[in-house]
Amino acid sequence: MNQPTFRAPKGTFDLVPPRGEAVLAVRDAMAGPVRRAGYGYVETPSFEETGLFARGVGESTDIVTKEMYSFTTRGGDDVSLRPEGTAPVLRAALENGLHRGALPVKLWYGGSYYRYERPQKGRFRHFSQVGAEVLGTEDPAVDAELIVLAMDAYRALGLTEVRVLINSLGSSESRPAYRDALQQFLRGLDLDEDTASRVEINPLRVLDDKRPDVQKALADAPLVTDFLSDGDRAHHDRVRRLLTDAGVPYDDDPRLVRGLDYYTRTLFEFVHDGLGSQSAVGGGGRYDGLSELLGGPRLPSVGWALGAERTLLAMEAEGLPLPGTPGVDVYLVPLGDDAERHAFGLVTELRRAGVAADVATGGRGLKGAMKAADRSGARYAVVVGERDLADGVAQVKDLRSGEQEPVALGDVRSHLITATSS
Repeated sequence: MNQPTFRAPKGTFDLVPPRGEAVLAVRDAMAGPVRRAGYGYVETPSFEETGLFARGVGESTDIVTKEMYSFTTRGGDDVSLRPEGTAPVLRAALENGLHRGALPVKLWYGGSYYRYERPQKGRFRHFSQVGAEVLGTEDPAVDAELIVLAMDAYRALGLTEVRVLINSLGSSESRPAYRDALQQFLRGLDLDEDTASRVEINPLRVLDDKRPDVQKALADAPLVTDFLSDGDRAHHDRVRRLLTDAGVPYDDDPRLVRGLDYYTRTLFEFVHDGLGSQSAVGGGGRYDGLSELLGGPRLPSVGWALGAERTLLAMEAEGLPLPGTPGVDVYLVPLGDDAERHAFGLVTELRRAGVAADVATGGRGLKGAMKAADRSGARYAVVVGERDLADGVAQVKDLRSGEQEPVALGDVRSHLITATSS
């Protein structure tokens, strides 16, 4: 057997049925709660100016220094495939003047993202996310709203073991004192050269280091929650109370940080313990200063991104069936040329009426066509032969009960619409 000449690039994957349908269903479930909450859809290009991510995500982050797919276009522009969604969405909002209208602006989006990472289960160089952002408000109720909406999405998919970790990174009122204390602690550790350089650029990046020996050394590191100002603490406590009021349990994690520089105050992560070391299925937080970093006005904001493939792995870890399995309600089996013409017209009418329908092609015999009907998952099979046409009927078979009845050709469409809607 000949091997294919080309394969998907290392660290990427193809989505083919039924998994492709399952990921699509996961994305739809993630988007459902935010759409019902009045969030509007935004879509940005798959690539942006590299400077957008260097300035927004942070020049010291692994994403910018090691993981971006960056290149120079034929016109001499330095661009990168988007490694995350928040900076592009905020750029789009500023460029299109959304911040000049009524605030807050609530947006959601979805798509593919790209990072040059070491491929492993749950971590790929190409992945898809659904994200939501609220721009232009400091209200802690919005932080809590986003967390609740994300948990509603996970619950809609049947997941019961997703946990929420929350923390506060403080604001400009709290961060300087904490930064000084953390740097002083980290300078006393025996760190490798690369990690030691991060201490001077952004010490929070060291806290995000997942290596066991580094985490062990950080056991006595100062906690940001011990340095929160009264205002930052009140904001964080309000988020926690609102989550409790909404019936969403959470775990306080004073060591939680994330791999992006723009976060302030509220920080959260959704984790699933059934996924091993790659336990995060989504996360986000507040980024009150990002707009100004990108040259815009002060625009306090908060958002999250949920990973579609990671979420599907979590569903498999809980033994849940794949969502969105493709299938049809009606499968037409024409026997003969005249029957094929009639079936083609009927299947078109059914589809236009909103009925999921398919038709056997290629001149299959009755036995082969009925096997195809079973594989399609259809509830009803409609058999039309030359004798049926002469009699003015079609044979409609309920594939679950096995019952079959002749239905007048002029009534088949309405009969099937009624049957599939019940």
